[in-house]
Amino acid sequence: MEIKENAVYTREESQELLKISQSTMMRLIKRGIIRAAKVGKQYRIMGKELMRVMSPELEDKVGKMYNKGRNWLHDGVDE
Repeated sequence: MEIKENAVYTREESQELLKISQSTMMRLIKRGIIRAAKVGKQYRIMGKELMRVMSPELEDKVGKMYNKGRNWLHDGVDE
């Protein structure tokens, strides 16, 4: 299935496109990693947002943030 930049996807369709579980999808939305609009009780996600999440630049940025957090945590521990 191809992601169309200007299409609007449901949470379920987005999960299928990204091949992730429901809990992972909700975690990404709640943490703001995936921007979604809530319409009634359902989420709607733009195709360009899904494309942004899958981009190498964002993956690199998330990895750097993760490593920075790990280093901060381990710097405070005396061995």
